[in-house]
Amino acid sequence: MFFPQKENLASPNAAIIKNNSNTEAEIPISKPDAGTNKIDLVNKVDNSASQKKDTYILKNKNLEITISSDGGTITKSRFLSQTDVKNNNEPISLLDHSKQRTYLAQSGLIGAEGNVSFPNHKTAMILTKNKSSENTNEEQVIEFSTDLENGVKLIKTFTLAADQYYVDIKHTVINQTKETVSPKLYVQIIRDGNKPEGESSFYSTFTGPAIYTQEKKYEKIEFSEIENNKVSIQNKSNYGYVAMVQHYYASAWIFNDERQREIYTKKIDTNLYSVGMISDIKNLQPGEKIESETRFYTGPQEEKNLENLYPGLELVKDYGWLTILAKPLYWLLYKINANLDNWGWSIVALVVLLKIAFFWLNAQAYKSMAKMKAINPKIMEMRERLKDKPQQIQMEMMKIYKEEKVNPMGGCLPIMVQIPVFIALYWVLLSTVEMRNTPWIGWIKDLSTPDPYFILPLLMTLTSLLQTWLNPTPPDPIQAKMMWIMPLAFSVMFFFFPSGLVLYWLTNNILSISQQWLINKKLGVNN
Repeated sequence: MFFPQKENLASPNAAIIKNNSNTEAEIPISKPDAGTNKIDLVNKVDNSASQKKDTYILKNKNLEITISSDGGTITKSRFLSQTDVKNNNEPISLLDHSKQRTYLAQSGLIGAEGNVSFPNHKTAMILTKNKSSENTNEEQVIEFSTDLENGVKLIKTFTLAADQYYVDIKHTVINQTKETVSPKLYVQIIRDGNKPEGESSFYSTFTGPAIYTQEKKYEKIEFSEIENNKVSIQNKSNYGYVAMVQHYYASAWIFNDERQREIYTKKIDTNLYSVGMISDIKNLQPGEKIESETRFYTGPQEEKNLENLYPGLELVKDYGWLTILAKPLYWLLYKINANLDNWGWSIVALVVLLKIAFFWLNAQAYKSMAKMKAINPKIMEMRERLKDKPQQIQMEMMKIYKEEKVNPMGGCLPIMVQIPVFIALYWVLLSTVEMRNTPWIGWIKDLSTPDPYFILPLLMTLTSLLQTWLNPTPPDPIQAKMMWIMPLAFSVMFFFFPSGLVLYWLTNNILSISQQWLINKKLGVNN
């Protein structure tokens, strides 16, 4: 469905590239400089683009997009099934064209020569077809067309399926000239370099462009790399997509077939950047037309849906270098939740399963710790007796370890083996958008936000201190103090972490304490 509105896209932040002669110029042609990712600029923008243009809305149950008749640009996307509790439960917005945010999806044609002109993302378009309705369960279709004399005509047909987070965009190119033309289709995403609103200062997530190619797979690009002209990417491929990524959400341009495409990034203006693709269409004879299918995704990073949409698109949900561990952990968490239908209890269940899997390793570590704690009084007495003889202290300590058959590293190594798994689980929980607005029990209404009453962080702090008490006291007094200071300092961060993450850590602490306490009791070590 759509509603005509008015919007002025000629703001100072509008996605227009400036060339050296201060003439407004359209998007780049595919002529990168050797060894760089710079793209030359050609073709003046239609001056009529500075006029106010109509905007139209397509909407289904999940997604609402706003399209401007100024080039058929997507200027806004809202996720109707996902609300922002910090903004009066308004739907989450991703694409936007406002004073606070510039985030647009554009497409057009380049490569014109002589007197021929090609329509681009600033060319005025008119509404030529509307097959939208109030029923959001039906397919919504809207079509725009340019009308250039002695040029090439471009028709953009937007099709929004029910319940989907993507819109299919068919670009129909008609050669209305009296000569053969060779247009190139470009698609791009424009965004400012600011972090999303509400980004936590206690943990960092990636915001910026990303690309996927068959040759180098998934590559992230920092805005600073574009700013400093230090982008090094696979810029030609027959397969892949370009995307703009932030915490929980992403947008991406996808070509629906395998075609040669050139990938580029560009600094457009101060704190304004683009990532896009260019593909050859074909030589068009006078009067000939061709259709080019594309798809634009704008939505949450729901891994299963992204996998089904396009191979490799699920990688926008970035787990970093621990992806090989994180993906199976997410798969297991997803399967558990399919049965429990509660992400909070699913986190608890997953941690229990991991503890069972690592039970033997943990048992070895806790046995070693228990033995260390048992001989700790003996070591402390020896250190006091030989406090003026540091070299002899070391010799006596090694002697005690040998006599008691205790390996001082025995408690560390089994734990270190597990650290990558639990870090991977941390990233799974931090990046899983399905936990947004998802309750657990009682006071926990949203697992993606901090505990409003700090109950979980307080419990986690107490269990961390209890763990420290169960562990053997280091012989060195400074190390012993640090053993108590570290969990306190570490716990401060958890007061600002999403409650789902704190729940995971608390569950892990409780299970670790239980196993360690039982082992200490079995070995006759005083807790």
